[in-house]
Amino acid sequence: MKTFHGATPPRALPRWTLAAVLAIGPAFAWAQAPANPAPAAAASGASDSAGTDDASPTRNPADPFEPFNRGVFRFNKGLDDKVLKPVATTYRDVVPSIMRSGVTNFFGNLGDVWNFANNVLQLKAQNSAETFMRLNVNTFFGLGGLLDVASDLGIERHSADFGQTLGYWGVPAGPYLMLPLLGPSTVRDTAALPLDRKGDPVAYVNDAGGEVFLSGLRIVDKRARYLRTTSLLEDAALDPYSFVRDAYLQRRKAEIGGVRGRQDDDE
Repeated sequence: MKTFHGATPPRALPRWTLAAVLAIGPAFAWAQAPANPAPAAAASGASDSAGTDDASPTRNPADPFEPFNRGVFRFNKGLDDKVLKPVATTYRDVVPSIMRSGVTNFFGNLGDVWNFANNVLQLKAQNSAETFMRLNVNTFFGLGGLLDVASDLGIERHSADFGQTLGYWGVPAGPYLMLPLLGPSTVRDTAALPLDRKGDPVAYVNDAGGEVFLSGLRIVDKRARYLRTTSLLEDAALDPYSFVRDAYLQRRKAEIGGVRGRQDDDE
C-alpha cells in the first residue's frame, strides 16, 4: 500500500462508489441504537404495529418521507442479511479477538483526525486537546493506533462529525432520511457527508484497491462488533424501522444538545 498524500484529494466517483457499495446501511443503522433496547422497542411497539410497512407518514413529524424510507430500509436490511451479516459473522468467528481489537483501534485512531477537526470547529477546547493527545499517544506509543494506550491512560474519545458541527452552528436537522446503502440520516447529515468523506484519512490512500480494502474491512469490523446487539434488537423491536429511526434521531439530538446546549435540534 502506498503512503498517504494529504494534499491530493481522492478520486471522486469510482472510488467513492466502490466504498459506498461496501458501506451497507444496516451496520450503521443498528450501531446507532441505545445500549438498552427495551424502552425504545416498547415505544416503537406502542406507536407502530408489528411488521407494518405502509405506516402513515404523519406518525412522526420528523419523517415525512416514511413510505419511501421504509422501502429503502427493507432494501438495506435484505442486503445486510444476505451479504454483510454473514461476512461479519465469519470475520468474528475466524479472526482472533486480539487481531480484531487491533483493527478496531486502528480505525478508531484514524477517525480521531476528523474528530479533532470537528471539535475545533465546535470551539470545544478541552475535547480538542484531549483528542489531539489521544491521536499522538496512540500513533506514537500504540504502534500506529493498533493499541489504544490513550484509553488506558484515561484520555477519552470525543467523536464528532461535520453534521454535528453544522448543528452546533444552528443548521436545522431537516427531515429524516434512510439512505440506500448508508443507512439512517437527516437532510443536514446527508449534506455533511461529502466533507466527512474528505475528512477520512482512508480516502487519501493513493491506491484504489487499498482504499476499497480498508473501507470494506472497517465496515465488516464495525458490523461484527454489533452482531449480538442487533440480534437482541431484532427480537425486542416490534417495528425495526421505527426503532432505528427513533434511536437515530434521539442519539443525534443528544449529540447536538451536548455540543450546543443552548439550541434545540428539533427544528
